[in-house]
Amino acid sequence: MPITLTYSEIALRLALTVLAGALIGLDRGEHGRPAGLRTTLLVCLAASVSMIQANLLMNSVGKASDSFVVLDLMRLPLGILTGMGFIGAGAVIRRDGLVHGVTTAATLWFVTVIGLCFGGGQLSLGIAALVLAMLVLSVLRWFDVRKKQDQHATLSLTTDRDEPAKEQIVATVRNAGYKIKTSSVAYNNQIQQRELEFNLEWRVSPEKVDAPPFLRELLSNPHVVTARWEVS
Repeated sequence: MPITLTYSEIALRLALTVLAGALIGLDRGEHGRPAGLRTTLLVCLAASVSMIQANLLMNSVGKASDSFVVLDLMRLPLGILTGMGFIGAGAVIRRDGLVHGVTTAATLWFVTVIGLCFGGGQLSLGIAALVLAMLVLSVLRWFDVRKKQDQHATLSLTTDRDEPAKEQIVATVRNAGYKIKTSSVAYNNQIQQRELEFNLEWRVSPEKVDAPPFLRELLSNPHVVTARWEVS
């Protein structure tokens, strides 16, 4: 990076930083992700400003041309990256055995690195990183939502006490291509009903996760009172 900064150089770095943070933030916000425009923009600017500040502190006036190498100014951007680790960890949520927010945390960390590149004067590297980030977040999202993935759901049924037979329900579910991971049953003697619950797994693209056709078949049975389908 240049040791002596001009106002035009600082303006260029900040402008590219705002552009990078805004593009990634708009992409995330458009799809309803937690780290939207303001979050990514602030993170990117914080990283960039920290690198500009480190650059400005590298004053070698009156010293040998290689004297600045003994300075430890890189602690500032390294502290920024460490802080982003805590923010990223806060974005990750574990719910019902599934982990959410990993992409959000990775996006915040990557935006920080882009800000460090622009703030440090590595403009070509920062632009290349921005292009790669947009490709990953936009192009690969299209692929990600269309590829087949393991899906999970809970099927809850309220039926008469003894009908239909549990084996008949299991056969209907399995014939539709669903795997039964676990199942449970609870009886209510007062109203002569039972509650059946099945945890199911199947493989399909996320955009096709809808109520399965066999649900209508189960509800057509006069012994089935209610049916509930909940995707996890």
